[in-house]
Amino acid sequence: MTHTLSAKEQPLAKIFSDEYMFSIPAYQRPYSWGRDQAQELLDDLLGYMRDAGKTLGEIPPYFLGSLVLIKGESSPAAQVVDGQQRLTTLTLLLACIRSVVKDENVRRGITRRIYDQGDIVSATDNHYRLTLRERDMQFFRERVQHEGGIEKLVSGDESLPDSQARLRENARYFMSVLTNLDAPLLVRLVQFIVTRCYLVAVATPDLDSAYRIFGVMNSRGLDLSATDILKAEIIGAVPEAARSGYTEKWEGLESDLGRDSFGELFSHIRMVYRKAKPQGTLLKEFREHVGPSDPRLFVDKVLSPMAQAYREISDADHASTRHAEAINDSLRWLNRLEFKDWMPPALAYFTRHSSNPDALLSFVAGLERLAYSMLVRKAGVNERIERFSRLTAAVEAGDDLEAAGSPLQLPPAEQHEMFSMLEGPLYRTHSARALGLILLRIDALASDGSMTMQHQQVTVEHVLPQQPRPDSVWVKWMPSEQERQGWVHRLGNLALLNRKKNSAASNYDFDRKKQAYFSKGGACAFPLTTQVLKETQWDANVLHGRQAALLKLAEDHWQLAGRARVAAPAVKPDADSPVFVLGGLNQQIRATGQQVDGQFVVFAGSRARADWVGVDVGYRVLHQDLIENGSLAPAVGESREFLRDTWFSSPSAAAAVVWGRSANGRLSWREEDTGRSYAEWEEGVPAGEHEPEEGDDDAREEVYRRFWDQFLVKANARGTLFQRRNRSSNPWLGVGIGRSGFRFNVAMTRAEARVSCLIHHEDGGTALFDLLHDQRAEIEEALGAPLEWLGQADRKRSKIRALTDGGWSVDESEWPLIQDRLVDLAYRMTDVLVPRIEKLPK
Repeated sequence: MTHTLSAKEQPLAKIFSDEYMFSIPAYQRPYSWGRDQAQELLDDLLGYMRDAGKTLGEIPPYFLGSLVLIKGESSPAAQVVDGQQRLTTLTLLLACIRSVVKDENVRRGITRRIYDQGDIVSATDNHYRLTLRERDMQFFRERVQHEGGIEKLVSGDESLPDSQARLRENARYFMSVLTNLDAPLLVRLVQFIVTRCYLVAVATPDLDSAYRIFGVMNSRGLDLSATDILKAEIIGAVPEAARSGYTEKWEGLESDLGRDSFGELFSHIRMVYRKAKPQGTLLKEFREHVGPSDPRLFVDKVLSPMAQAYREISDADHASTRHAEAINDSLRWLNRLEFKDWMPPALAYFTRHSSNPDALLSFVAGLERLAYSMLVRKAGVNERIERFSRLTAAVEAGDDLEAAGSPLQLPPAEQHEMFSMLEGPLYRTHSARALGLILLRIDALASDGSMTMQHQQVTVEHVLPQQPRPDSVWVKWMPSEQERQGWVHRLGNLALLNRKKNSAASNYDFDRKKQAYFSKGGACAFPLTTQVLKETQWDANVLHGRQAALLKLAEDHWQLAGRARVAAPAVKPDADSPVFVLGGLNQQIRATGQQVDGQFVVFAGSRARADWVGVDVGYRVLHQDLIENGSLAPAVGESREFLRDTWFSSPSAAAAVVWGRSANGRLSWREEDTGRSYAEWEEGVPAGEHEPEEGDDDAREEVYRRFWDQFLVKANARGTLFQRRNRSSNPWLGVGIGRSGFRFNVAMTRAEARVSCLIHHEDGGTALFDLLHDQRAEIEEALGAPLEWLGQADRKRSKIRALTDGGWSVDESEWPLIQDRLVDLAYRMTDVLVPRIEKLPK
């Protein structure tokens, strides 16, 4: 058989003609374009047409993309390997224009582009330009391709499968726009689409070469998901006689879970096999670590049972003769966690023990305990992945998970660390989301849990205000400010609300606060808050009693009675973080610390100033909290010792506590041997070469943290470049790329944002920079934007950077646009530069 390949640029007049009869193979994914893609297509077409020349012939050709087809030269039959989303949406758009336009000649002309009508006299059937997969074929013909079908589609309200529901949603959008266009513009639009819009049809006559083209096109960024490619590869490897049945089974599983959840399932299956932090794309790692060698065995013995387990776990919908509600209760609390690293061992266990309710109950209770321990202890992503991977391996090996050394169990040190965190200033140490979930879980322990689970959004409120008025009853009950600050952020002083906070109510006196704020209409949804309503005053005795009672609930449920007063396990620093030192007060103050998972840890044994001496703002309360919760020992002379490793949100917070006054930790923490500052380590430059950004001080740390929190959500949705980074209190966020001397830096100044590739030249000169600079034209063309090239031989560091408008001084409402631009620039620059950096001489 010939393996020749042809590529033709064709107007839609040719695409939707007798030259092609498109069909979607059964192994292809369902129609998946949503309203965003449909809107973008129509907006682009209308905008391009309106901005072009006045006559149709003056409009330059508009390129719509490409098709990959299995097609012989002498036959119009063409199986669509890639491009079905465009063809389907274009057909839908033409059908909607046909429905709106009044001219019968135009309507008939459009119909000829959609299908050739059969002739009863000649005994010929309809010939459709596009035939969808069998599941959607008849629906598409009746509701889209046939005259009058669109009207039935947009007016229907019946429940439809995902692909058909998307067709209806997109048709409704098209109709809402088209009905507002006048008749001449409608005619001009359809003429423009048919005569001036082009597709490149890439055709090959056999399946194998089509798959190769398919893979190449995907690797270059066309709109295909990893599961689509895996489906093509796995189902394509099934013998032809069985392929249709396995396609049906695959799509049934995808339809049952939904497309997004089905993709997440594949990520979890990858982790079941991989048992380590991902180092590449899902597609690459699935091929390397999962295979599968036998596609039918994979679908029958892995994918199907895993999909059933995933649905059962995600929906908390386990059914059994015993313990079903208790099992589902633990699953519901697991599903409320923001991280899903616990899912792979859960899948491994459920697929092996689904018929043993006693074993399942013991496992999910232990899994909830382990996962919430990690939430409370603020375990980083690397620690979570490592621990849950060990648990997956233990499940597969059939190990005794109840044994003391099992990865499912909490050793005494972890029990102690969890209890210490719960005992401490939770409001200060945990994010709002994590704190809300911890309190919800304890609230459920104080009740039957049924009401708590109904509340998806909660806020946490202090009972004793953070800053009570001097003449208030709060101060009367607890005159010592030090004592108040020691209690204000702890578990015993916190309550839950199911509505937004009211800052004006925070300082109400106790009786008014209970009536107007903590209860609504005389009732309260949360047992934790009901406890507050029962008290007549709020003094130290009440707080001590409530703290002890709530800790006892947590201790009993999470089995923390075996905790030991032992040192916390050694922290695991970021891959290239050195140990930093900070001293002062004639050596009475000396601290060591390290960057760990995006936070700064001061090590046990360090010494801090005994009392706060700075301005009475900022980190003073944190300094006092650490004294109250036992992290800082009683004063000896003018210093206090850190009794445990202590985590801080930033190096400036850590430096402020050590010095007892505000401090710029990025500049004051230094490597002992080299004198290099934290800022210089972050930038990857030698000592003395930090270039302070405008406004590089700790006054804006909270602004930076909020900005980077939002940025990281967007960046991690795009890829894995920033996966190991947590929020930053710096005006920049740096990441390594796996090669010494190279870092990528995303930064803000007052009115500018930028992405930089920083190149450190250990021996001086700009040799590596120059090699990249020689490729400047090629690099900038691939990036689609100019770059600044700053070779700095005298500084031993060079920069390649892209700039965009917007910095830390702009209004917060503009942040999303700046973050979107930075995310896009960062990933585009790494895509273009990293492959070239990897080829540079060592």
